[in-house]
Amino acid sequence: MQFTVPREHPCLPGHFPGRPLVPGVVVLEHVLRAAEASAGRPLEALRLPQVKFMAPLLPGQSARIELDGHTPRWKFRVWRGDELIARGELVAAGGGAAA
Repeated sequence: MQFTVPREHPCLPGHFPGRPLVPGVVVLEHVLRAAEASAGRPLEALRLPQVKFMAPLLPGQSARIELDGHTPRWKFRVWRGDELIARGELVAAGGGAAA
């Protein structure tokens, strides 16, 4: 799944003035949407037992989400071109403990 956070997104003015960065929570919101598309339904009671951000995403930059796994547990990677900017694990209700 590809996504771009527009320069006009309401989260950007305070994050950070003069050099806006897309907040990690906005990136994770897109990961959730990708998992919901994979599951074919809305997901509730989520856990993120493991998340690591390696590089920032700037407004207007395109990013790509890759998911491995299926409901209720996915490993994810977020790429900006060839650069890995985030990775982690998303677990929906009923997914058990982290491995």
